[in-house]
Amino acid sequence: MAAPLVQIQPSVAPAEPARKPSWLKVKAPGGPNYLALKHMMRDLKLHTVCEEAHCPNIGECWEHKAATFMILGDVCTRNCAYCAVAHGTPLPLDAGEPRRLGDAVAQMGLKHVVITSVDRDDLPNGGAEVFAACIAEIRRRLPETSVEVLIPDFKGNPDALRIVVAARPDILNHNLETIARLYRIARPGGRYHRALELLERAKELNPDLLTKSGIICGLGEDWDELLVAMRDLRAAQVDILTIGQYLRPSDQHLPIARWYTPDEFAELKRYGMGLGFRHVESGPLVRSSYHAWEQVEAATR
Repeated sequence: MAAPLVQIQPSVAPAEPARKPSWLKVKAPGGPNYLALKHMMRDLKLHTVCEEAHCPNIGECWEHKAATFMILGDVCTRNCAYCAVAHGTPLPLDAGEPRRLGDAVAQMGLKHVVITSVDRDDLPNGGAEVFAACIAEIRRRLPETSVEVLIPDFKGNPDALRIVVAARPDILNHNLETIARLYRIARPGGRYHRALELLERAKELNPDLLTKSGIICGLGEDWDELLVAMRDLRAAQVDILTIGQYLRPSDQHLPIARWYTPDEFAELKRYGMGLGFRHVESGPLVRSSYHAWEQVEAATR
């Protein structure tokens, strides 16, 4: 059954709003768990997307001992116009990274782990083998821990996707990020339909695999275009959807077209659940891994 039409329409806003709304203000990080986790990451020479992408939720998540590990280095071969992660020529692969990541997961005693990476278009399979090695290392140490991977598109390489799916993560995530019209500007190294095909193919390879994707709002999309992207993701059999507000990392990144209100995010969640997603996490501060452990529980009830 088709979801009912959305009633809320976005208000007209200036090209780049000057002030950050009150609902986007968060407490500065600095609690004891945050500081301990920061030291551990440096000691083990690990990277987190929480830090590299300037995530606004880092204080809250790290206090709950939840972090999204970023493998394959901290330099991306692509240069997305909304992303704070450094781009350029990456260093060679680090063979000890899966073991050190396993050490961190064991020390933290995590029940749910999220692993992502930079894009590594310089590698034949985009680093898929390292994703698989990290999953295997965690399974060996903590077999009851659920593993979520947030993967790049591997330039549409089906062999790379097969390697990751064969390692049997509990959730496979690839973020659509934005609408089709803005891909050339916001995500020039990616392709809108390639992202959808990856998610659909993952489900074909393992129908029991939970798939997930995310959209960031405020890059210049129209409301109706946002709804089309949501419908496209559901047509690709995606189970879990996250929707959040774009926050400009620096003056060198795309400007913020407008702020979405909490009521609009609530309406997007209602619309998404009507489309048939198992779970929709929608809010101004929502990021792909925000409360990921709760998303798993909600999607598997």
